[in-house]
Amino acid sequence: MKEKKRRSPKKRAAASRSPYFLQPGKQGAVTVYRRPAGNRIDAKLCGTMPSRAMALALVKQLERAESVVHDLFLEATDDGIEALEAVLEACRQSVTRRAPAIEAGVTTPRPAATKRRGRRRRGPRRSSDPDSAPPAEPADGSADPSAA
Repeated sequence: MKEKKRRSPKKRAAASRSPYFLQPGKQGAVTVYRRPAGNRIDAKLCGTMPSRAMALALVKQLERAESVVHDLFLEATDDGIEALEAVLEACRQSVTRRAPAIEAGVTTPRPAATKRRGRRRRGPRRSSDPDSAPPAEPADGSADPSAA
């Protein structure tokens, strides 16, 4: 039997590890940082949240934002830095807007998935059988062919 190729332990751990980490701040606040990447040598401060739950929500929001713009934290130009600051601010505002729900432990409602078996059916089935086609109207314009 053929053996599976496996990644080295360091690469496997790095793949599942989040680039964000939390540190305690003043008066019970929690600070969110992103690990250095690209030409950066120190961690990037992403925001300070009043609780750990909100800090974890900010991390989740930042991971989603970074999945869309992959090289956001790697950009070193002035425009890239301004874009990064705008995204960070938008993520912080989004988390603070949802703060009551986050603190209460309420997750965002997701639509219930319906179980389907087989193929999806949309509307009446159309047949390619010419005998089942509706009768065509006569050429003389009369509505009922048997009336003639």
